[in-house]
Formats: sequence, structure tokens, C-alpha cells
Amino acid sequence: QVQLVESGGGSVQAGGSLRLSCAISGYTWSLTYMAWFRQVPGKEREGVAVIDRDGSASYASSVKGRFTISQDDAKSTLYLQMSSLKPEDTAMYRCAADYRNNAYDTFRVYRYNYWGQGTQVTVSS
Repeated sequence: QVQLVESGGGSVQAGGSLRLSCAISGYTWSLTYMAWFRQVPGKEREGVAVIDRDGSASYASSVKGRFTISQDDAKSTLYLQMSSLKPEDTAMYRCAADYRNNAYDTFRVYRYNYWGQGTQVTVSS
């Protein structure tokens, strides 16, 4: 089993920055892909950023150049550094983890077995 707990959300003005953290515990050695998703009420959950266990990162076009996903060396914490925030970035952000080795659909919800509860990010104009 793997447990994920997010923190770092809050309210910020447009143009500001926030760093989200996701504490990872349990069978972390088995994880292959980690990701950040976000969701606004009434809309589908959207994949924002993905990182594999080698550190290769991918981003949704809506956040590329503004957000950075990373992990600490011990692979015990996942981060999402968010800069140049926009009101449309307002959402509940959740981290997710998977143990499969293939690289298919890494931005899709169904791909991930483990989820955190989420942390709210609100960006005001």
C-alpha cells in the first residue's frame, strides 16, 4: 500500500507562486510514475504534470513553462512548483502514483492506483 498526503495549497493573487508537496509513504520502492492532477467542480479531473522514477517530467500544455514537478532524492516527497499563477489555475490539486512500467496514458485518471485527498489552490485576479 501507498499513502499520499498533499499540503501547500492556499490563496494567492494572479502572478504569484505556490509550492505543493505530497508526502509519500508505504511501498514507495514499487512506484514508477507520479503525477499531479487538478479538478474544478463540474469538470473532469485534468492531468497537470507527470514524473517517472528516472526524473523525466512531462506537462500539460496549459501549465508548461510555469509549473515544475520534482521529487526529493529519497523519493519520499513529490513537489509541484507553480509560478505565474492564473485565475484558471484555481482547483483542487491531488497527487497520484502508479506502479506499472509502461508509459501509456500517464495523464489519464484511470492510470493511477493511489491518490491523495487534495489541497485547494485559489488564484484571485
